[in-house]
Amino acid sequence: MKNIFFNLFKENGWGSGHENIDLMKVGGNDQAFLEQFKVFRSKMEQKSDLLGWKVIGFTSSIAVEGKTVTCAKIALGLALTKRKSVLLVDADNRKADLTKGFGIPTQPGLMEYLLGRASFSDVVRVGPVAGVSIVSSGTSVSEPADLLAGDGFRDFVIEARRKYDFVLFDTAPILPVADVMSMHPQLDGFIIVFRLGYTPIEMFTQATKEIGGNKILGVVLNGEEPRSDRFYGKYYGHYYSSPGKTETRE
Repeated sequence: MKNIFFNLFKENGWGSGHENIDLMKVGGNDQAFLEQFKVFRSKMEQKSDLLGWKVIGFTSSIAVEGKTVTCAKIALGLALTKRKSVLLVDADNRKADLTKGFGIPTQPGLMEYLLGRASFSDVVRVGPVAGVSIVSSGTSVSEPADLLAGDGFRDFVIEARRKYDFVLFDTAPILPVADVMSMHPQLDGFIIVFRLGYTPIEMFTQATKEIGGNKILGVVLNGEEPRSDRFYGKYYGHYYSSPGKTETRE
């Protein structure tokens, strides 16, 4: 395992289902929350550059752990540095939370490409910020894992790798369906999101074994450990205090 461990907090409401979440607004003006994504983005970028990895899947053991928000925020953060061009791909055909969260049409998308109904340029859309392009999930199919295991997906990744500095896939969870393992050979590595206090550690362990340690770029901890608010405020709070506001400490 390449050992990027980073803690994110649940206080902004992500991780409880993303169907109605505007991915551009998650975190709002919470500078402490947004700063954590900047730090993680920097660590991920450095490690990926060191390894020569550019095609990364964001996944989780089971559903509702926060992978979609994490993937979206990291993609936007990479683009805002103006150093990287990013292709963000919704590869979770059953839920399509990334597509819904950015409010883009479902079709044509990844599945249209894999079914041979659309070209690469047909499915790539201009993203919400400069430097980000998006591919939606596409039409709903009964067995997306079969298409993701085929030559069409390999060709898609080859084309995306050629045109972009980073290609980030929001994938299905690892354990409930076969989608991630179908994609596994074509992706350089994975970021796994683990929701503290929600996902049994046994399921997380099983998921990491299925991915394989040599393909895990890092782990994002989504959740709030006991007393984390007090700890966080004690050591970091003064950086985010409003000008002229008196900070109280215990």
